[in-house]
Amino acid sequence: MKEFRFVILGAENIAGKFCEAVSLIEGAAVVAVASKSLTKAMNFAEKNGVVKAYGDYEEMLQMEKPDGAYIAVTPNDHHRLSMLCLKYGVPVLCEKAMFRNSREAREVFSLSERKGIFVMEALWSRFLPAVREAEEWLATGRIGKAKLAHCTIGFRADQDPEKRYYSPKLGGGASKDITVYAYEITTYLIRQKLKNRTVSAIWSESGVDESSIVTLEFEETLASLMTTFAADTDERLVIYGERGRIELPYPHYASEAFLYGGEKGELLEHFRDEVTKNGFTYEIEEMIRCVEIGLCESPVVPHSATLSCAELFDEIDATEPE
Repeated sequence: MKEFRFVILGAENIAGKFCEAVSLIEGAAVVAVASKSLTKAMNFAEKNGVVKAYGDYEEMLQMEKPDGAYIAVTPNDHHRLSMLCLKYGVPVLCEKAMFRNSREAREVFSLSERKGIFVMEALWSRFLPAVREAEEWLATGRIGKAKLAHCTIGFRADQDPEKRYYSPKLGGGASKDITVYAYEITTYLIRQKLKNRTVSAIWSESGVDESSIVTLEFEETLASLMTTFAADTDERLVIYGERGRIELPYPHYASEAFLYGGEKGELLEHFRDEVTKNGFTYEIEEMIRCVEIGLCESPVVPHSATLSCAELFDEIDATEPE
């Protein structure tokens, strides 16, 4: 079987986890990394066992002609580098949040679909076994029809306006870092038409959204999403149904799922993920599968899901004080 050759755009810490994940997949390899700093790329390559390092993204794409590219830079550069990869016919797996707004999303997905080149947001949480177990419990009616859902993700982030969390120029803000998880996991599990969506947000002095509450009205379910950079919260997703509830602690990197039911709401099942070594492997395997059969999007993280989240960012951005 032909080796699937990846390149990485960006030499940040998260790209190291990607290298580790690829090493666990038979028939796949990271062959090169690029950064705006050649020194940074060379250091990353040496540390992570990557053969080639470049100080220019376009040069790497031209020289390597890879089977796929992983974009691991800050959100402000996701659109530009996605378009660059598509220019050279290279399939894209791009870190979340893939886009800062819906305009960026539409441009990339339109080009992807016209050229028939695969593009996917790296929303690894949708592939995790604990999330898939919750999906199965819902699909088989273990809690009856879902009626309410609540997701909270929050932590006290570094408030330095020059670093990514609080920097407008780097595409910072809680929405692009953690609301994306809350929204895209909840909408993945609640498989109903979204009828209405409302948002409220608090903005930081540096000019990024710091906290938000998003309310989702589905056909049969109401959901609330609370995310913040300003406080440590109890991070979990709870879905309440007619006959019980499902809980996912730390839903964005879930390793457990709990099913409650019965007359007294007792614990019926406790799923523990005891097989995952690196959660990125699932999304990488999905990309390889889709590229090899000629798809331009994944059924697990379709373009429509990422676009819907980008439209949510538009709505949150519209709350910024003048």
